[in-house]
Amino acid sequence: MTRGPGAAAIASELRARILSGELAVGQKVPSTRELTRRWGVAMATASKALAMLRQEGLTRPVPGVGTVVAATPATARLRPRAASDAGLDAETIVATAMRVADVEGLEAVSMRRVAAELGAATMSLYRHVADKDDLVLRMQEAALGEWEPPDPPPAGWRARLEVAAAALWAAFRTHPWLATVMSLTRPTPLRKGLAFTEWCLAALRDEPIPLQEAFDVQLILFNLVRGVALGFEAEAAATAETGLDSEEWLERSMPALQALVASGRFPMMSRMLAEDYDLDLDLLARSGITYLLDGLAVRLQRARR
Repeated sequence: MTRGPGAAAIASELRARILSGELAVGQKVPSTRELTRRWGVAMATASKALAMLRQEGLTRPVPGVGTVVAATPATARLRPRAASDAGLDAETIVATAMRVADVEGLEAVSMRRVAAELGAATMSLYRHVADKDDLVLRMQEAALGEWEPPDPPPAGWRARLEVAAAALWAAFRTHPWLATVMSLTRPTPLRKGLAFTEWCLAALRDEPIPLQEAFDVQLILFNLVRGVALGFEAEAAATAETGLDSEEWLERSMPALQALVASGRFPMMSRMLAEDYDLDLDLLARSGITYLLDGLAVRLQRARR
């Protein structure tokens, strides 16, 4: 039987592709499954190869995307840079900070890092953005501002709330860091955030429930979508810490879980383990929204009686 190459050989080829620019910063690298198919190796070997690149800082996990090429001194030349400070403006600074956060997480964003990405002096950024707090605030506004509400709006409260929920999910999906900086109990005043709230309240304006209850509905909708979206950034952090993606972690954890349910005390979970189930956050969010709106439909029907 012919044996496939070792993890070091696979990592070496991927490393060469990254440093040559064939795999650019932010571009997805082959997954463990792709490597096992291409090289004919065990998943453990493929996982080890990807772990080697992560340890070198050449790659980084991105929630909902996979492992991508990270921005490092070795790969920095692969990013386009501004020719000078002259072309700087707040919009460019914010867009650059968002690109860094989307790929590497919000913790990677600093005034110095953004300046380096732009090829500008750090102090030149302060002519356009007050500080990092101001930068993150502007990033939130920009991320939420990617949604343009349809005009005219769709007919019916449910269709309008579905539009709002889908837009919010898309923002969290595109910018995984966004869910971590938005709060239910300590909300930051955001013009685009208020536009979302206003849209939801207007959707329920003609329905037979008090305004405060309508406000509760939009808060519940927001937190449902945000709560599921928090899984993206949490998964990225866990992958970075353990060196295992979710599939690899589940494979390693499965024997312990099977041992627990083998006691016979968890018959439903025993049946569940026999099912072919994959956690899909997109499906989970859509299902949660449907369940919430189904319940609201019953509440409104009763209120009309």
